[in-house]
Formats: sequence, structure tokens, C-alpha cells
Amino acid sequence: MMTWDKLICDKRYGLEDYHDTRNGTRSDFQRDFDRLVFSSPFRRLQNKTQVFPLPGSVFVHNRLTHSMEVASVGRSLANEIMRTLRMRHASEPWAHKLDAIDEIVAAACLAHDLGNPPFGHSGEKAISTFFSEGEGAGLQPLLTPEQWADITHFEGNANSLRLLTHQFNGRRPGGFAMTYSMLASIVKYPYESSLAGENGKFGFFTTEVPVFRRIADELGMIPDPGPGEETRYRRHPLVYIVEAADDICYQVMDMEDAHKLHVVSTEEVTDVFLGFFDDTRRNRMMGIMDKVADPNEKIAYMRSCVIGTLVEQCARAFTDNEQAILSGTFPGTLLDHVDTRQREGYRRCSALAWKKIYCAGDVVDIELAGNRIIAFLLEKFIHAVRNPSLNYSRLLLGKVPEQYDISAPTLFGRIQAVLDHMSAMTDVYALDLFRKLNGHSLPAV
Repeated sequence: MMTWDKLICDKRYGLEDYHDTRNGTRSDFQRDFDRLVFSSPFRRLQNKTQVFPLPGSVFVHNRLTHSMEVASVGRSLANEIMRTLRMRHASEPWAHKLDAIDEIVAAACLAHDLGNPPFGHSGEKAISTFFSEGEGAGLQPLLTPEQWADITHFEGNANSLRLLTHQFNGRRPGGFAMTYSMLASIVKYPYESSLAGENGKFGFFTTEVPVFRRIADELGMIPDPGPGEETRYRRHPLVYIVEAADDICYQVMDMEDAHKLHVVSTEEVTDVFLGFFDDTRRNRMMGIMDKVADPNEKIAYMRSCVIGTLVEQCARAFTDNEQAILSGTFPGTLLDHVDTRQREGYRRCSALAWKKIYCAGDVVDIELAGNRIIAFLLEKFIHAVRNPSLNYSRLLLGKVPEQYDISAPTLFGRIQAVLDHMSAMTDVYALDLFRKLNGHSLPAV
């Protein structure tokens, strides 16, 4: 059984010897949040696709605005949970630690997408398939099975942990030196890539296995070894809150973006959003909307109501199942345990999104473009790090920032450096580099 006393820990990864237990103006978890807001990887998210292409005449979500909204919803959800847990455990000597839950969750929500490559989730798939189906397939005999699993199941979630903890060239030990609890809270799939299975999800690369073991053992997370003794743990409880906030935001906000772009109609979104509520609440909402002429304002109002009720329901699901969550036996997600009406509303919302949004022309176009751009750039960079003495290779590798170790002693190390560089690219930078390497944007002579 996991315990809150151990699960909430402000020790910083890489700075364990400098741990200071004195109280300051800001908590260490608030420092995590602030450190992320002022970081380059967080700023880069403003030029990374969420679902719809960027930029456009209609402002839709990018990875940065999505992350900020997830942090807002996550903090609200954590506050609801925290109040109940604080009363439930008021007599415990560690009860004061529960006050930090909202700060940990907010920071984890900000960080959850930091490792995603350009062009949305299609970017992850493009990297994976480059190695499993494309030009990179020939590298398999040169790598270990664990290394091959890492790159053929490339995962943004795992890359977020690497980005936050890896000591890149010239950087300090521990990477961003985040708190143990915050780092554990972003790992939705706490097992290594060889256990990814059919869905391709995992929580940390081979290189970060010792990192996660250290964090998980310090926090008292429950080991759950794989069939071959692979590293696997039961989730940190706060992962459920981060996951719910993310799921709520992307599902509901994708619908609002699609409405603004006329991919779905006002009537379709209204029908889906009102389906989350009983007749009494629905009639009251319709009465309020009758006073509003702008369809976008109506959708925004319903969106806020949907998020509010899902936050309330997920908070109840967490507190009602606290013991199962702490024992690592809780099945599914928090959204799987909300009331029937809200669960059905979420299912209908998801079904409409898959039917009308994720197959929309603009969305498919960005996937096709992303696949082509990422595959092309990977081919060029992998060839360069394998043949660094060639003139073209030297010129291309000269564009890679020094923090990425493209001269690592092992092939896998050099491949990882390429993937670190690729995942840090924005959509705009990747497209611009693609054009330059194809001769479409040559400097004037």
C-alpha cells in the first residue's frame, strides 16, 4: 500500500544533497511550476500543433494553450480532492502534506506534453514508423532489443521524463531538477518500452530506467515487475488527476475548436454537450443561452459547464476509490468511474470527434505533411551521425545545438541525440529546415 506521507516528497532529482526542508516564500512544488513557465521547452509549445494546423485566421489551441488549460483544470480537480482528503486524514501527522497536491498536479499538467515532437501525435507515429517501416529499419541489428523498442514505440510521455531529468551537454545534473513527486505524476505508463504492447505506450526510455527506479522507490510506489523482470510499477496516485485533466481538456476543447472552424455544427455540439446533464439542468442552461446571440459564446458556456461537472465527478471518483488507488488496484481512469450520464456524454463526445474532427481534411493534411517532413529529416540526420566525416554531414550537424551529444560513443547515443533535437523542433522550424534541405528556401547569392 502506498502512503501519502512518502508519495508527497519535495526532494529534487539531481540535487538530493542540497535538499532544504526549511519553508520559504514559495514551496518547492510552486518552484517547479514557475521553473516550467520560464523554460524554453515550455515556450516552444506555442508553435507545436495540438490537433488543427497552425497558424490560421481562427485561433485554435496549440500545445502551449492546451497545457495551460490542463494545468487550470488539474488544479481545480486537485483542490476538490485535497479538501476531502484533508478532512479524512486530519488526525494524521502528515496531513499537512496534502496541501501540496494542487501545486504538484498543476506543475505536472504544465509538463505533461513537453516531450512531444512537432505535428501533434502524428509526429510520434512518424518517428516510430521511420524505424519500424521506413529507412531506419536497417538499424535493428545494430541495437539491443530494448533500444529498438524505445525508438519503434517513440512516446512523448517518456520523452517528457527524459527532457526533465537528462543532463544534456553543458547542463546541470538532474536536468531541470524537478521534485520527485512532480516527476512521478507525469508518468502515465510506469513501465519500460519492452512492455509497451499493442498500444505502444510506455513511460520511460531505456536510459531513464535507473532514473525512474530511484524516484519510484523513494516515493514508495509499488513494484510490478514484467514477465522478464522488466521495470514496471503501479501508478503514482496523482497521475490519475493529471490524466483526467488532460482527457477532459483535449476532448472538450477539440470540440470547441472544431466548431470555430465549422468542422462540426452548433447543433451537433449543443446536442453532445447538453447530453452531460439531466432535464432540469439542461432546461436551465438553454434558458441562459436564449439570452446569447453569438453561437461561439453559447458553446463556450456549455463547455465550461461540461468541464465543471466532469471535475466534480472525477474528484468524487478519486476520493471514493482512494484505497484502491493507493494499493495500485484501481481499474481504468477516473473518467471510467463517473456517473452513467456523464460517462455516456463523454463517450458521445469522443465518438463525434472521431467521426468528424480527427478525419477532417486539415487534420489529415497536417498528419501527411508531418510524416513526410519528419521522415525526411530523420533520414538526413541519422545518415549524418553515422557518417560524420562527410562534408554534407558536417554542415548538417553544425545546425544541431551543442546540448545534444551527436558525437556520443555509441550509435544508440547518437540516435537519441537526433531524436532529442527532433522532438525539440517546432512545426515551423521543422518545415523551414525541410524546405531548405530540399532547396526550396536557399539564401540569396
